[in-house]
Amino acid sequence: MVSPPCRRQGGVSYLGLLFAVALAGIGLAGTGALCSLESRREKEKELLFIGEEYRRAIASYYDKGPNGVREYPEKLENLLRDTRFPMPVHHLRRLYRDPLTNSPDWELIRLQGRISGVASRADGKPVKTAGFAARQEGFEGAASYRDWRFTHDAGAAAAAPAGTQGVPTGTPER
Repeated sequence: MVSPPCRRQGGVSYLGLLFAVALAGIGLAGTGALCSLESRREKEKELLFIGEEYRRAIASYYDKGPNGVREYPEKLENLLRDTRFPMPVHHLRRLYRDPLTNSPDWELIRLQGRISGVASRADGKPVKTAGFAARQEGFEGAASYRDWRFTHDAGAAAAAPAGTQGVPTGTPER
């Protein structure tokens, strides 16, 4: 007995449909991975921007000390409203959240009990490993985002004993 031609066509169509669904799934998985990578890159760019904003604000606080007294802030809020002057100075417009952890909780790098820099608390391995700005040259080849430390260098260099220039003296607060 010969089966009708419609039956044979139905099986081929079903296989073709399964093949198309499998290809679509592979394509969507690749697109998802690409979107995830692009999202991490955007968050890294944001972290670099925010970190530099904190570095700039800490440097401003340090350099603009009243009566030539140079000191770092005791807390990040001092960057928003510096009351060491008759008219408060604003070194930073607002406190930023860490874009990688989405938390306002930064790792504070302290020098003699005061904040000389910040770092992310994220443990992930950075996508960007080269091509940093001059002030970020120590970020190349970092094993973790925690290694991207945004510190004010002048205070660390001034506080370092002779012969230890360039050696990090600030310790992270945990």
